[in-house]
Amino acid sequence: MIKKVLILSLILITLSCKSIKISESENRTTIDYSINLNDRSNDTFKITIDVTNLTKENAIFQFAATAPGTYKVMDIGRFVSNFNAFDANNGSLPVKKISVNQYELSAPQKTVKITYEIAETFDSKIKENTVYLMCGTSIENDHALINGQAVFGYFKGKQAAPFRVKIEYPNHWKIGTALKKDNQGRYLAKNYDEIVDSPILLGELNVASSKVGNTDIDVFTFSQNKIVNSNEILSSMEEILVAADKFLYGLPVDRYTFLFFFDNKDAGAWEHSYSSGYVLRENKWSVMEQFVKNTAAHEFFHIVTPLNIHSEIIEQFNFVKPVPSKHLWLYEATTEWAANTMLFRSDQISLEEYFELLHRKVDASQFFDSNYSLEKLSLNSYSNEGQEQYVNIYHRGALTMGLLDIKLLELSNGKKGLRELVNDLIQKYGPSKPFKEDTFYDEIVSMSNPEIKIFIDNYIIGAKPLPLKEIYKKIGVNFIEQVIDTTKSQTGLRYYLTEKGFIILKCSEEASKIGFKEGDIIKTVNNKAFDENTISDIKKMWSLLNPNDTYSISIIRNGNTINLDGMMFPKVTNYVFEIDSKATQEAKALFKIWSKSL
Repeated sequence: MIKKVLILSLILITLSCKSIKISESENRTTIDYSINLNDRSNDTFKITIDVTNLTKENAIFQFAATAPGTYKVMDIGRFVSNFNAFDANNGSLPVKKISVNQYELSAPQKTVKITYEIAETFDSKIKENTVYLMCGTSIENDHALINGQAVFGYFKGKQAAPFRVKIEYPNHWKIGTALKKDNQGRYLAKNYDEIVDSPILLGELNVASSKVGNTDIDVFTFSQNKIVNSNEILSSMEEILVAADKFLYGLPVDRYTFLFFFDNKDAGAWEHSYSSGYVLRENKWSVMEQFVKNTAAHEFFHIVTPLNIHSEIIEQFNFVKPVPSKHLWLYEATTEWAANTMLFRSDQISLEEYFELLHRKVDASQFFDSNYSLEKLSLNSYSNEGQEQYVNIYHRGALTMGLLDIKLLELSNGKKGLRELVNDLIQKYGPSKPFKEDTFYDEIVSMSNPEIKIFIDNYIIGAKPLPLKEIYKKIGVNFIEQVIDTTKSQTGLRYYLTEKGFIILKCSEEASKIGFKEGDIIKTVNNKAFDENTISDIKKMWSLLNPNDTYSISIIRNGNTINLDGMMFPKVTNYVFEIDSKATQEAKALFKIWSKSL
């Protein structure tokens, strides 16, 4: 299955902008970084670090092996070159590379300056453990994109030390970031975690600003061909931001920065505590608007999880060795549910459109291992096996949170759903207070209802089939596994585009009986090539056929061309959500509360 972004997306959890617990031996001397973007030769960032008071405990300089929210090994050290250390007299000091991401200083006590170059990830030829574009870096004549973990490193023992970053760049460029500046124009981060949590976009940007409630909103946009501008993005998203403000009874951040990068690449988005970064294919805003709005709604809601609600594992992130949190369901699934629910309850999408979202999530979840629980997915997310299941957090995960919302409303007689529980958790924890990784389930139960423990055991820790029919019935909504319409037709084939052509992803039982197999590549239909240029006309032709009508089709299987007689079948729609006309008064009352407008 092709992994698209991440709401990705792949879409990914954020690193919260939080303080790190500091050992007594930790030296908090500020680390001064300089980045010379006036010299963009060789597609590398030229870095200088000025530092004092290093000790032998600080001899290891560490580049990130991974970063929060990516659930992916990156090994940023692979992009580093010309790593050098110098003393106060600018004399060179020996340095040894001891692992893919680590350099060892021979004389840390004498070291006052480090220099290195680090290649951009966008144009990298590295094929293994590639860096997601929205988590990577780009440096060109008209822009630069910096994601902190892909540019900065830290000295062992100084992950919690403050950072100051001086950036030299062309006078006509603008710069967008959530980081604040000092009176000398240097960008400030209270520790390495915050510098990773704060992407920086520079170049020929256009900018728009607004205020929602008590929160300052900034939008910075780089559009390769200057097709998209920040004003139209901000104008389009204001409804979402207002809805989030109401959903959360006030936004829990004082500022938020959107960084949009539009060129010829399809990628996705990466959310952070006070900002989010988007790398998307450039197109007219009218074409992209709904997709960008839906994506932004998800990313923006991460101001809740994990900024305000996060475990100790997220609080003290391990950049050397990935350590997964078992509460990915909270960070991503709850966020996806909330983003969709906000759109519905703020009347930005209709009930029918909301049901269609649910339908698509149920349908998409069928392509993943049904025995893979949300907790198992979380704990295995860094493994290759877990990566194959990861995207299901946005499908099965979001569906599970929707069921939890209804269950909470039912048990509290409509007084407290998932929205209210989330807001209670914000009040209890917040940015600087993590919850305990191993006792959070108990915390949820104690704040809601004892029956929620059964729900967690069955559908978050366990992987029992989701009780969609049973629970949606409680709000007067029918969930129907399959609807057959004999007046309409379909091919029984599901396919997607790859470099080899359109590959059949799934075929119905009837289509299988006439010879189709998953993995077949569709070559021609009625002797007409089946490709991006012809698919629209061929789909239109199919739409005019009736059930049992036939057509000719050729497919490629194992390198051989096979000719088949395709057939149209009665249209089958799986996983339908619809209002129950026979719902009880109790169910209708709960539906009214469930769907209540913000």
